[in-house]
Amino acid sequence: MNKVDKNKLPIKAGCQIKEDSSSSMIYVYHSDNESISRGDVYINPNQTILNDPNISYYRLLSENTSIFPQDTQKFFFKNTKLNHGSRTRYINSAIMSLDYFYVTGECVLEDETGTYWITLIEGEGTINDIPVTQEGVIFTCDHEELVYDGTMRCMVAHLYEEEKMNNVYEESLALHAKAEGKLSVELKVPLETRDDLSLAYTPGVAQPCREIAKNTNDVYKYTWKSNSVAVVSDGSAVLGLGEIGPEAGLPVMEGKCVLFKKFGGVDAVPLCIDTKDPDEIIKFCQQIAPTFGGINLEDISAPRCVTIERELKKTLNIPVFHDDQHGTAIVLAAALMNAVKLVNKKLEDLTVVISGVGAAGSSIIHMMKDLGVKEIYGFGSKGIILKDDYDKYDFLKKELTAITNSKNERLTLSEAMSRSDVFIGVSVPGIINKEMVSSMKKDPIVFPMANPEPEIRYEDAKEAGAAIIGTGRSDYPNQINNVLAFPGLFRGALDAGATKITEGMKLAAAKGIASLISEEELRPDYIIPDVFDERVAKVVAEAVMKQAHEEGVIR
Repeated sequence: MNKVDKNKLPIKAGCQIKEDSSSSMIYVYHSDNESISRGDVYINPNQTILNDPNISYYRLLSENTSIFPQDTQKFFFKNTKLNHGSRTRYINSAIMSLDYFYVTGECVLEDETGTYWITLIEGEGTINDIPVTQEGVIFTCDHEELVYDGTMRCMVAHLYEEEKMNNVYEESLALHAKAEGKLSVELKVPLETRDDLSLAYTPGVAQPCREIAKNTNDVYKYTWKSNSVAVVSDGSAVLGLGEIGPEAGLPVMEGKCVLFKKFGGVDAVPLCIDTKDPDEIIKFCQQIAPTFGGINLEDISAPRCVTIERELKKTLNIPVFHDDQHGTAIVLAAALMNAVKLVNKKLEDLTVVISGVGAAGSSIIHMMKDLGVKEIYGFGSKGIILKDDYDKYDFLKKELTAITNSKNERLTLSEAMSRSDVFIGVSVPGIINKEMVSSMKKDPIVFPMANPEPEIRYEDAKEAGAAIIGTGRSDYPNQINNVLAFPGLFRGALDAGATKITEGMKLAAAKGIASLISEEELRPDYIIPDVFDERVAKVVAEAVMKQAHEEGVIR
């Protein structure tokens, strides 16, 4: 087997070569990272080695190894650039990986049942000099004739017509109809014989009942209470659908329970109730508390949700958490902690503008204060939060007058933006524009999180000079997704035997999420872990459990 002459490799300064004698392969490493990971490029020695300043690593396969067969390892280019108006499909999914493929801000990477698409946002253009203007035209990789275009840096081959992807709503509806929901009950003990029946039910079940009657805390030892959460909703503020009622909200609550199980190993039960009276919801939760280890309030409209959560936290000895408020705040705090490292700013020196001061916005503001941010401007539908308008506000906004707008200035959103380092949006689409982002301080950080349409389009924010952008959408980098928080948060609270979820536990969760990305790994498009990062729930749970013990909020 002929080896590659490592002296002839076109590598940039700061790289070093290592030879693996066991595999007869040569590796080129970037000096600040001693492992093959993000940014790998696999090159056959008989192929031209790309002298690309954007590529940090090369792995050279033996001359008898092809990079194109279906069983090959991942093959990709970093910082891929495509023209507008096209979709590129990689038929051989073994070649592509969502975790390793990077695109520019003009592109969106989608996962369609194992087939990966790069979708350009808008406009017209060409690929390999073929004009692309027709909706639905797709370029595909036939792995027998892969083409590398040095300008567009993508693999494209034959042009063909294909039916559009099925509408995601239609696919989801069909999935729900086929499965008849997303949850089922599983047995944890055998039930095959009369002896099994005697142990699981009568007469044997009487003994754990007696033990619990003597010591109610033993319910955690002998029942599912130690690993169960009730997901409670009245259907009054379901996702972007609004007030649709408890029956229509059930698919979402089932979905929440699926996420609890998948990411946190928590047994969650959806409970959609037919009342919007806060007192009745509070009473309902109090009455079911003996059965569950925790209560997750979901999709209950503001400000009732805040009233309900606060009362339950005072009266129950199990963790109660309203994810719509605090989940977003936790993940956003983690993202901001990492973002400031990239722009060389300190949290205490930031000026932050927040558009949206309802349940989520108010929780974010409180979290920003816990992080040490001193100057925050909060904006609701009627303008800036101001001490002078105290008597006009509900109790949520009244609380915010004490911790925002320290100089009590009646600013417009545009004026506040010109003073800010960070914009956070949990409000309505299109409320800020490129001029506002351009007016912000150096290296602005922008989190437009309204869904599905944000306060400013990702592309516009980037064009306006935003250094770091995070959204609530999965088709852009840095998704602020609550699933990074609540499964691990409840996992840690349940494992600790916590009687409540405190502000300190929320902050510990945020720090845990942020810690998963090292300073060496941080990039403007990677400040928050991916939702499928298997480390997240474990790290969050450990941080929350430690904090609960330190605060002494355990049984």
